[in-house]
Amino acid sequence: MSQNNTANEAKGFYKLSWLQRIGFGAGDMAQNLIYQTVSIWLLFFYTNVYGLSPAAAALMFLIVRLVDVLWDPLVGAFVDKGNPKWGKYRSWLILGGIPLGGLAILCFWNGFSGSIAYAYITYVGMSMCYTLVNVPYGALNSSLTRDTEEITVLTSTRMFMANLGALIVKSLPMVIAIFAPVAADGTAITDKPESASAWFITMTIFAIAGIALLIFSFSQCKERVVMDAKESENVKVSDLWMEFLRNRPLRVIAFFFITAFSMMSIGNAADAYFMTYNVGATPVMTTAFMWLGTIPAFIFMPLVPAIKRKIGKKGMFYLFLGTAVVGMAMMYVFVHVEALKQFGLLCLAQFVKSTGIIVATGYMWALVPEVVSYGEYTSGKRIAGIVNALTGIFFKAGMALGGVVPGLVLSIVGFNAELAEQTALAEEGILWLVCVIPAVLLFLAMFIISKYELEDDVIDKINMEIEARAKNA
Repeated sequence: MSQNNTANEAKGFYKLSWLQRIGFGAGDMAQNLIYQTVSIWLLFFYTNVYGLSPAAAALMFLIVRLVDVLWDPLVGAFVDKGNPKWGKYRSWLILGGIPLGGLAILCFWNGFSGSIAYAYITYVGMSMCYTLVNVPYGALNSSLTRDTEEITVLTSTRMFMANLGALIVKSLPMVIAIFAPVAADGTAITDKPESASAWFITMTIFAIAGIALLIFSFSQCKERVVMDAKESENVKVSDLWMEFLRNRPLRVIAFFFITAFSMMSIGNAADAYFMTYNVGATPVMTTAFMWLGTIPAFIFMPLVPAIKRKIGKKGMFYLFLGTAVVGMAMMYVFVHVEALKQFGLLCLAQFVKSTGIIVATGYMWALVPEVVSYGEYTSGKRIAGIVNALTGIFFKAGMALGGVVPGLVLSIVGFNAELAEQTALAEEGILWLVCVIPAVLLFLAMFIISKYELEDDVIDKINMEIEARAKNA
């Protein structure tokens, strides 16, 4: 290592090995295997297999997110205040990860079919355990290094791994088909109560794999930019709200998170209905379509550092959010024009849409360490857990909308899970969930990100001044 690099590392500007980067990314891959399975498929499971009405499921999703609003700040303060012997943040990959996997499995167990109480207990418990993993994991990013270029590479690696997990999650119809009962015509029954055991087995496989990945991530992450024990003692839950009020860049990304996760959650929840009722797809077709919602990550996420250097953060957000809108418009037109209503063209639209969404929403995680540093610069406290709890509240608020809106829209348009073919109004409602409502949210996201002010030269200067202060203290 050169003398210059050694000096930089002494100031907190650490470079990581590829094994460490992949290890960190494995944590997000694990969470996708577990939590994204729940986010994408639980509503469909509840309405078509478990036996809940769309309205009851929508209300439950809202209540669970309200519980998160109370729970997340407590976890953020608790994590920042504590100093477990395995590491302030990385310890929770195991301590929270094992119960997270177990409760996710129970969410897809049909032993109490139709019981709203059982659904609440398992879903609330799973969501609380997810916070115990996700908040510390988010804080890990800013505890590994201050180097903005390294954080960009780290985030790109993380999102590559996360989308690898998402690709597996979107293969769920094919996995379920392996274990599902077979109808008289030889096709697998995957969307009826008879397929309950297949859903349970599939979630069990995903959860065990997720726990193993969390253990690997724990083994590769080394925390080097954290508060010392004396500073940790002074952390309070009220720091969360104070940080929100004084940290303008944090407020910007918080509202961006609400909008982005609302958009993603609505689209993800609607995809299964869209493929089942609007397209009439087989499990293989559904899997292929959903894969195209993830494959662009493997093409474009490795290019993010170069794209960002060329057009800047905001330019990159505008480019890819706009690309997603174009993809949604293509899909809406293709479905309504009979000559264009072909599976191949729908897949093209899905690829364009997903390219925009994946890059824009993937890179937004690189902004979190920046607002952590900005908060440290203005307040003297590096409360990464608190900041990630705040972003957690807002992305879960977005997911709450994403969970509530599909159920409400399905209820309004008269969706009936017992019908093999839905009414024209129900199909149009599903299409709005896939294309129109997400597109409106994307335009709002572009406006919000235009207010973000921490360009690379600004955040680099902030980090250097923080390290100079620490050296002179």
